[in-house]
Amino acid sequence: MSLTHLFEPSGIAVVGASQTEGKIGYEAMVNAVRFDGPVYPVNPSTEGELFGKEFVPSVTEIDGEVDLALCCVPGPAVPDVLEECGEAGIGAAVIYASGFAEAGEQGEDLQDAAVAVAEEYDISLLGPNTSGFIVPALNLRCSFASGVEEIPEGNIAVVAQSGGVGLVLAFQSRRQNRGVSAEVGLGNRANVGFAEAIEYFDGDERTDAIVLHVEGTDDGRGLLEACRESETPVIAYKVGQSDVGDFAESHTGALTGDHELYTAGFAQYGVPTVDATDELLDAAAAVGNSPTPDGPNVGVVTAQAGPGIIITDRIQRAGGRLPELSPETQARVDEILPGITYADNPVDTGRPMPEFGEIVTAVAEDDRVDIVLVYELFEAALGFPVDDLDGLAERVDKPVLFATEGIEESMADERERLRDVGIPFFETPERAADAAGALARYARLHSDGATGSDPVPDGGASDGEIGGEPQVTAARNPEVRPDE
Repeated sequence: MSLTHLFEPSGIAVVGASQTEGKIGYEAMVNAVRFDGPVYPVNPSTEGELFGKEFVPSVTEIDGEVDLALCCVPGPAVPDVLEECGEAGIGAAVIYASGFAEAGEQGEDLQDAAVAVAEEYDISLLGPNTSGFIVPALNLRCSFASGVEEIPEGNIAVVAQSGGVGLVLAFQSRRQNRGVSAEVGLGNRANVGFAEAIEYFDGDERTDAIVLHVEGTDDGRGLLEACRESETPVIAYKVGQSDVGDFAESHTGALTGDHELYTAGFAQYGVPTVDATDELLDAAAAVGNSPTPDGPNVGVVTAQAGPGIIITDRIQRAGGRLPELSPETQARVDEILPGITYADNPVDTGRPMPEFGEIVTAVAEDDRVDIVLVYELFEAALGFPVDDLDGLAERVDKPVLFATEGIEESMADERERLRDVGIPFFETPERAADAAGALARYARLHSDGATGSDPVPDGGASDGEIGGEPQVTAARNPEVRPDE
């Protein structure tokens, strides 16, 4: 299934467009008309114009090319609308309505009917029960949520089972000055699910990392294999460590499954997992904007001991290691700053110092170090060592992360310079350490060959489930592949 019609449409039809402010058909149209291509409000009971666009009674009567239909109609009307879309040659549709598989047997029948029509006409369905998606670079805002027009372009694709969580992540990315390449709420995953979305964004040149919000799935094998096949790094946030099964099933029709099995499955297929939305974006920023580290060894340079201690503790708990620096690096550090507060790992300079950037370079060039993390409280008279950091990660072929704190207005220009030279930036010691830990876990998973490539022997035990799919119990043995 190609998702080009969905995420790269030539034209959009808003079916069920409304002139009544507050209705989904109105709010979806507010966002859709920002698209640079043609947008058509469709409603058989409405005449006139909406935002300068003339109403048409049916998608079959649109005089122009349309690839995507935004279905702002009640659930029972969806199969008939999709039938008309198929007759009109429309290849993709977003179904906002709820009341489908998440609502019991009758809703499951309705969803099955919608999928049957979609399969007959080869229509890609996003939803049902979704808030839609956005692709900022194309000014494609196919959502009824307010404020999505303010989410900037970035290089992280957000693929969320919950449209609400997808929007949380998108708005967080804006506040963090990162943005997204896309934000997609999968909803009930009628025929566009995790595997299809991962495959599409893996081939998207605007996307450098893919983040997943997962409640549960009945296609655990497809999800994991799509992660394994993706050349673009994937990070996952699997919710449901405690019992939220009934609530999740009523939300997107998801069976949450055993959390430990999911975590083991992701690890086995090379996907680090996290436990918070901000941690998910931080990990993606680190992985997506950095060279792939060769191992989990983190070299820390801090201008203040207290934050350095927090970072040192948290990195090790997050999966990283702090190796002893080589004797040559220690001698080099001592030569740059004789009598330095602490010259091993972490290196503590006591304050930023004019030579701070030279110290960072020395640690980055140590062969024992795979990942570099720098922390300094901002001092206006010294600024950040941007000149030393510019191009450093590419030259040493290692991730270089930077964290700081200070008066935002005072350091705004310096922070912008860091972004301009491509240094992932974090605002607390904990977030920086967790991002370094995610890089370390990513390196471990990929260097250890934990990519699910070895088949399970015939007759392997199968006593667990991931979203209803049989799985080998692998929580304590990530070398075991989920059962076929």
